[in-house]
Amino acid sequence: MKTTIRKMGNSQGVLIPKPILAQLGLEDEVDMEVENDALVIRRPQKAVREGWAVASKRVAETGDDALVMGEFGNAGDAEITW
Repeated sequence: MKTTIRKMGNSQGVLIPKPILAQLGLEDEVDMEVENDALVIRRPQKAVREGWAVASKRVAETGDDALVMGEFGNAGDAEITW
């Protein structure tokens, strides 16, 4: 698809048709960078641990946070040479 670069205020921009935005799932924000002389627009990446705090609280509230391997001591560690 060929399009034109338009003046937008003090900048310039390209209008992206709504069907293309919908197809790619782009909404309010995008990540934009230049790769090999090409402009690349992507969906923003979510934070790696986004939502972990809420999820772990939920697990604790349901009592589903028991140790998988159970308790184990470190008796005998004094003899280990590190």
